[in-house]
Amino acid sequence: MGNNLDALTTIFTEFYYWVTVVLMFLIHAGFLMYEVGMSRRRNHIHTLMKNVMLIPLVTVSFFFFGWWIYFAFPNGPFIFEGKGIDYAAATGARPWDPAMGTNLSDHINGVFWAAFLLFSWTAASIVSGAVIERIRSGAFWILAVLIGSVAWIIDASWGWHWDGWMVKILGYHDAYASGVIHAIAGGFALGVLLVLGPRIAKFREDGSARDIPAHNPWMVALGFFMIYTGFWGFYAACNVPIISPEVIGGQITGVTWTGTNIYLAPTTLSAITFNFLMSLSGGLMVAYIVSKGDLLWTFSGGLAGIITASAGNDLYHPIQAMFIGGIGAWAAYKLHYWVEKKFKIDDAVGAVAVHGYAGFIGVVIAGFVLWGQPSSPYEGYAAINPVGQFIGAIIMFFVLGFLPGYICAKLLNAFDLLRIPRKVELEGLDFETNQTFLAAVDEVQRAEKAAV
Repeated sequence: MGNNLDALTTIFTEFYYWVTVVLMFLIHAGFLMYEVGMSRRRNHIHTLMKNVMLIPLVTVSFFFFGWWIYFAFPNGPFIFEGKGIDYAAATGARPWDPAMGTNLSDHINGVFWAAFLLFSWTAASIVSGAVIERIRSGAFWILAVLIGSVAWIIDASWGWHWDGWMVKILGYHDAYASGVIHAIAGGFALGVLLVLGPRIAKFREDGSARDIPAHNPWMVALGFFMIYTGFWGFYAACNVPIISPEVIGGQITGVTWTGTNIYLAPTTLSAITFNFLMSLSGGLMVAYIVSKGDLLWTFSGGLAGIITASAGNDLYHPIQAMFIGGIGAWAAYKLHYWVEKKFKIDDAVGAVAVHGYAGFIGVVIAGFVLWGQPSSPYEGYAAINPVGQFIGAIIMFFVLGFLPGYICAKLLNAFDLLRIPRKVELEGLDFETNQTFLAAVDEVQRAEKAAV
């Protein structure tokens, strides 16, 4: 590791990312709780298992090829200066490379890989909530691998990488993933929902939507608070914790050792702490007002507020973050019900609105508020601008989100693998499990009567 200072920096960075992974685990626990809280009793086991099993499937697929994609595709491929796949940069991210296993020469790759893996789980879990109570487990797991280990990591390589072509050419800036995780997951979920269709009896004969309320409001509320808590780890994992100005090597280096964002531009945990809490507060207050105190939308509005401000929360003033969070919460609520009414889209938990619409809007807003700010510390990169951010939002939501989700769902549907049968949906996805339990109870009761 060189001298003692280098060794200390390495060990600190290793532990830093390890802690962020532990905190981000709470995001997934929160998704489990609030999805079960939103679903009806007859679908609880299916909802739990559907979301739990994405963990091993996305983890294994991300190990084999997801991590490699991040380092291999910053050029597009073939978009920036005619360059294609960056095989050299991706060396060390292949499953057979020494850095992808137990060793003493690399302390960072494993924990950094795990931080990105938890982002992958988050992207897949966002889709999971939107499609509850009517999708086949196998179909969802295929979709989870597609977004968790392919689609979102491509967009991260393009626009969430210090050398990504979108950063260089468009001036794309998305420090805490309004677009690269949330917009893409919301767009992907919308594509799937368009094919999957609404739950039985969600819409009346006249086309108006029925409200299917949360089964367990307490579980929903606790789930959201776990997601908020896990988001602290999410934000911290988007930073590089400590780095020397000489290592950055760009025109923006600062004068001392510093933390940086994902683009290696200096920032601090103090800055994002201000803006995280202010954007959460702006979202909660506006959502409470616009939804007239609805529990689900108040809590969802807090999350939408964070997501909307996340693109620029490394550079915003806290008051800007608060207002931007409020705008995102208002837009998510209004757009959810407009799309539901207009297109008969049944998004069971509002995931498309909270993550997709808010993330898209957040990326676009950052282009105006941060117009002219450097997108990167490196010379020659485009500055942040409205056009680049809008094009970036289109790429995230539609090109890498909606289209892959829609196409994959269409293929699954063509083979009758997407949606559960009508009879099963009416009886409940846990019907077989319940029947087995009831049969066992009957058997015990018969045995007791015989003994008497």
